[in-house]
Amino acid sequence: MKQTLVLIKVLLCLLGSAQKTYTNIAFFGGYAHLGNGSIIESSLIQVKGTKIESIQSTVGIKVNPKAYDTIIYLEGKHVYPAFINVNNVLGLHDAEAVKATRDFYEVGNFNPHIRSCIAYNTDNYIVPTVKTNGVLYTQVTPRGGVISGSSSIMALEGWNWEDALLKSDDGIHLNFPKLVEKRWSEDEVVTNATNKRYTEEMNNLNKFFTEAYAYFNELNPSEKNIRFEAMKPIFSGASNLYIHTDKAKDILTAINFSKKHKVSKIVVVGGKEAYKVTSDLKLNKVPVILNRVNDLPDSPDEDIDLINQLAARLIKDSILFCFQMEGDMEAMQSRNLPFNAGVAVANGLDKEMAISALSLNTAKILGIDKLVGSLEAGKLATFFISEGDALDIKSHNIVLAYIGGKPVNLINRQFELYQKYKNKYGVK
Repeated sequence: MKQTLVLIKVLLCLLGSAQKTYTNIAFFGGYAHLGNGSIIESSLIQVKGTKIESIQSTVGIKVNPKAYDTIIYLEGKHVYPAFINVNNVLGLHDAEAVKATRDFYEVGNFNPHIRSCIAYNTDNYIVPTVKTNGVLYTQVTPRGGVISGSSSIMALEGWNWEDALLKSDDGIHLNFPKLVEKRWSEDEVVTNATNKRYTEEMNNLNKFFTEAYAYFNELNPSEKNIRFEAMKPIFSGASNLYIHTDKAKDILTAINFSKKHKVSKIVVVGGKEAYKVTSDLKLNKVPVILNRVNDLPDSPDEDIDLINQLAARLIKDSILFCFQMEGDMEAMQSRNLPFNAGVAVANGLDKEMAISALSLNTAKILGIDKLVGSLEAGKLATFFISEGDALDIKSHNIVLAYIGGKPVNLINRQFELYQKYKNKYGVK
């Protein structure tokens, strides 16, 4: 406990010191999880400015205190690369039940030109509760319609959206038509029914993509079309096309659809039945952003723990994947992203692979792996230090965190209320 208090004091000093700027910091002795599946049991991480200067084992190394502005000793603590939250509305609303605060939904079916980054609120009250669990970046994603808009990668620290922006417009989000839809009866029995509008929906989608691709190939269009302009990066291969779909047949149709319209980089979002089509996913190099692992399979014939084991199945078949928390109360649930991966570990996934699926794998899918995702020299110094296992809800306790070499304020509203009422009633 005393060590924790010391580290907190160091953090507050680094945050509040107006007299000295720490630009050369050594983190000594931490158990480093590199994010690529490897570990260094006792590490020396040198941070210079905004980037990691070097990372190595402490074996046979003597630290020269004069070589650094400050040295932080981390014996017994764990160092992790920043976890990345994908496909989420975190920062796009303040109260989900209050319509006026929701900035993630636009009217209309085809809205590729809608940019989520400009609606990101750095003063959102939910954000501080998420970053205190090691989630330091989020992919803010619009919702609704057939094409919802473009997502962007934001840091969970900054004065405004421009300050927090890591990568703008990383991809367009497409809610792919469902061949079969789930229906709920009055007695809450789930049945599957054929989507009667499927042909019409696919025709409309094909028409839009055909026209958008024709516009892409036109050198000097007579009239500027902002929707088609927004589609250009997915045809050029500069951005991803995120296809939201779950069923195996719909996944295969989506892959063929992307080939037909010459979209080279697609990502399946959801992929509840991705385990059925791993050979096609692997052949076409299609990564998957998995739904929450605490879910039930759609079919009563499947094993009840199928979704818990889905990550382990995909890694076995060499499918690149990462985790997400889309669904009910997803912004607030973002804080549980590490523990979501922990459930996958309990169901067969290797722990270091789970950490990679929260960091480096995610960065690869989003196209930001040259900047973040792992503890490597040359990358941004974005990582956190925990007293315990970051995937274990009982032992995980962050004491320090950095985004681009800057210390992160780990105080949130919940911590403030805890301190307030602990002092009021004299709790020790």
